[in-house]
Amino acid sequence: MASIQWMLAILLLLTSCDNYYEKRKKPKPDGDTTRLSLKVNEVLTGSQESTFKYIDNSWLRKNRFGLWEMYLDGKPYYRGVNYGLLARELMKNQEAVFYKQIQKIVPDEKKLNRLLKIVAWYNRNLPFYFIPEYQQEILGQSNFLSEEFDWAGPRYFRALNLHGAHDIGHALEDLMLVGCTSFASWGENSKDGKLILGRNFDFYAGEGFSEEKMVVFMKPDQGIPFMLVSWPGFLGAVSGMNINGLTVTINAGKSKIPKKTGTPISILTREILQYASTIEEAIEIAESRTVFVSESILVGSAKDGKAVVIEKSPKKQGVFVSNEQQLVCSNHFQSEAFKKDKKNAEHIEKWHSQYRYDRMNQLLDSTNKVDYMEVANILRDKEGINGKLIGYGNEKAINQMMAHHGIIFKPEDGLVWVSANPYQMGSFVCYDLNKVFKNYAGLKDDKSVDEKEKTIPEDPFIHTKEFQQYLTFRKLEEEVDRRNNDNLLDTLDLETIERFLANNPNYYLNNYKLANYYFNKKMYSQAAKQYELALTKEVTTVYEVEDINKKLKKCRKKIN
Repeated sequence: MASIQWMLAILLLLTSCDNYYEKRKKPKPDGDTTRLSLKVNEVLTGSQESTFKYIDNSWLRKNRFGLWEMYLDGKPYYRGVNYGLLARELMKNQEAVFYKQIQKIVPDEKKLNRLLKIVAWYNRNLPFYFIPEYQQEILGQSNFLSEEFDWAGPRYFRALNLHGAHDIGHALEDLMLVGCTSFASWGENSKDGKLILGRNFDFYAGEGFSEEKMVVFMKPDQGIPFMLVSWPGFLGAVSGMNINGLTVTINAGKSKIPKKTGTPISILTREILQYASTIEEAIEIAESRTVFVSESILVGSAKDGKAVVIEKSPKKQGVFVSNEQQLVCSNHFQSEAFKKDKKNAEHIEKWHSQYRYDRMNQLLDSTNKVDYMEVANILRDKEGINGKLIGYGNEKAINQMMAHHGIIFKPEDGLVWVSANPYQMGSFVCYDLNKVFKNYAGLKDDKSVDEKEKTIPEDPFIHTKEFQQYLTFRKLEEEVDRRNNDNLLDTLDLETIERFLANNPNYYLNNYKLANYYFNKKMYSQAAKQYELALTKEVTTVYEVEDINKKLKKCRKKIN
């Protein structure tokens, strides 16, 4: 919470934040506003639930794996309105999940209101970093946000802020956890010699955040048709591919708390997805935009037959090119432009990015030549280097068991696989982009649009006792966290403590959190024991090792 508290302190120096929204004007709709009241056509499925809707050429359906699939086309405002008409309930539910998580992190109403004023002030120039096309699209969509959250700001500006959530989440690490891993292989490293890419998008904002995944197919009136994976109400590109075989995925880099806003990374990558066909074109678009956090953009290109990483910070841009027909991207920079960057060097030394980078390379080396089935297995890997048991959910693992989604691309074949819940361990559903855009525009009946024969089966692990124990651990973890955040709550009973430790025995974090609980209760002997046990396991970061040693030293002083 340190980052949030720092920003709250800054607010105390500001006295005129209330009118930031009022001082900004939203754009005028570039389209027919009477469409806002159009009736959506709904088709009842066998379960008698309306899981297929359509209006004009646009449609929304829920597939047999629980993924929401949407098709949109036309002009920007028109696309945004149709999105909102079709998905208004999904958008309202998603916004509720998002703000519920923020209220959980900042339960004090006064502090939350101050935080919202800071966001309003900080993002006062955010609209200027969205190109007019995306302003119109979001304007149309924002009409369907919930009235329930109007206290958080006018809907259009709220929608813009939500599109910067990934950036703010990774700048203020207490809000969301961002630690993604991706890779690309081609030539002698893939089974058919063609480019193949895989990634986990580990963006966590509470358990409910990833329940409804959206696979959006968009044919805009300008640019290249594309698909992207996101959540209801979000039109940025965290993972996506266009029909020319250009892919984008984003991985957070080490950032300072930004002094000013810029283009959200997902809006930049959306522009790349819509307007670039080659790596060179992607680099040019990236260079033309100013961002406010540091990010790695893994770009794959069917036309170039390879992938590169565009590394971008608020001050400079670099490009990492591999000479080995394979590259790995985690959460640190690799290009010459950032070789002497002190923040990046510290990040490599003290965070878990380098560990995951090394584990990914180890898995790729042991797999030799990869195809989509091998990629799925790699993305689901839950162990540490050399197969070490590091506990389920450890951020040093490729599969941190909190991913919003996993995704696999074969750009030259126009194929993409998207994981169904849970995390990246549900079935990977395959789509052929050429078929989707050719055959499924303007659906009026509920039809499957995926390639059934290419479905990757779900991970058998989700049916094991260990997985059920992990889910139990996560629930118990919430109980421990609540008590660590509020010392006035009742103490943990012995049964809860024993279950918390037993349901994920190889994980350092249960010992660490329990130790902090004892430390806050001034039970120093018990705290010292748990800190010592945590140090015998794979602790995620050097920062946590330092914190454990510091508190352990205090415990020993108190005991003696």
